[in-house]
Amino acid sequence: MLNRLKDVFAFFESHEVRYVVIGGIAAILHGVPRSTFNLDILIEATEENAERLLAALSEAGMGTASMTSPQEIVDNAITIFQDRIRLDVQTVTPGIAFEDAWRRRITMNYQGQDFFVLRKEDVIATKLAAGRDVDLEDVRLLRLGDEKQNDPRR
Repeated sequence: MLNRLKDVFAFFESHEVRYVVIGGIAAILHGVPRSTFNLDILIEATEENAERLLAALSEAGMGTASMTSPQEIVDNAITIFQDRIRLDVQTVTPGIAFEDAWRRRITMNYQGQDFFVLRKEDVIATKLAAGRDVDLEDVRLLRLGDEKQNDPRR
């Protein structure tokens, strides 16, 4: 999945989009062994940031970006772009405000491309707030990973 996203992250960076990766991809990046077929991001819900996002998506070859406006993105909790990849853009998400997510984000790197990810503790908080079975299983596995790391027998 990251192979298909590398250029999208590069365009986010060049357009200075304020976003963090959340959801299943964030859980996977923090060690949960599962698959997902979409990228969830939380963005700063301003018209300027949504405009930068749409420009980045257009430049990344995602034609569906032309089917909405910055104001429509800001006005909706979630906007789904189904193109080369499925991208779920959220302006709000349970368990964390964007400014807190942005302030505490971590930078990861894939093949020389930096991208921003919700830190593990915040992934857990958002998964608990969502409360779906798959989210609660992600929480269990994220916490299990912490327990294994802290096991003195390792």
